[in-house]
Amino acid sequence: MMKTSLLIATYNWVEALQLVFKSIQNQTQLPDEILIADDGSTEETKQLISHLAEQMNIPVRHFWQEDKGFRKAKILNKAIAASHSDYIIQIDGDCILHKNFIKDHIANVSNGLYLYGARVNVLPQYVSDVLEEELIEFNIFSKEIKNKNRTLHMPFLARLYKPHTEISKKFRGCNVSFWRKDFIAVNGYNESFEGWGREDSELALRFHNYGLSAQRLKFAGIVYHIFHTEKSKHHLDVNNEMEINTLKNKIVWASNGIDKHLKTS
Repeated sequence: MMKTSLLIATYNWVEALQLVFKSIQNQTQLPDEILIADDGSTEETKQLISHLAEQMNIPVRHFWQEDKGFRKAKILNKAIAASHSDYIIQIDGDCILHKNFIKDHIANVSNGLYLYGARVNVLPQYVSDVLEEELIEFNIFSKEIKNKNRTLHMPFLARLYKPHTEISKKFRGCNVSFWRKDFIAVNGYNESFEGWGREDSELALRFHNYGLSAQRLKFAGIVYHIFHTEKSKHHLDVNNEMEINTLKNKIVWASNGIDKHLKTS
């Protein structure tokens, strides 16, 4: 039987992470474990995760690294290396899950395929209301969100979307799932990506170079992204160049990837 991990990337936003966990508790189907990939949060986040773990009936595992700037790729690799699940469902710690989120991803798993889902944005002017009132359920009439059509959950329409062989412009790393064995086959995230941007789309490029197809979860696999100010993009030019190199040279294997963590996990 396939075992599944829900992987959550987080950094110093306990109010959002608490709401994410509330939405996990509301799931119609739970994963086998939760992996928290923490890119250097303070003690407040550690204490919250410890408290939330006590409320869950599945394992919650917290992976932390020292705050030396944006090093999301590295902590994600560390968390996945330590997991023994077959399948990884990845979100960010500012994404509230639709109640059928886990169920939708699992229902669409297929060999040779990774999945990416829809992201509905919480409007900036309603972020404080959503956090204070701990809102986790939205619909097409909810004033707190934009992209309202993306909140429609219609699995029968979701089946109309078929696998494709090219990376989509709609791909977002905050809502993606893949086989752990496929992730390891391309050596995971490239840890040379530091600073915000492109570590997720570059991974998707290598998935395709490896021979995987992608499938969009439209009308299924929905997350609600809580608005926040943009991260610093000071390193984005360098990251763009690395991604272009992967595209031009059809690179599959990340030379600075997960293998170093697998040896010690």
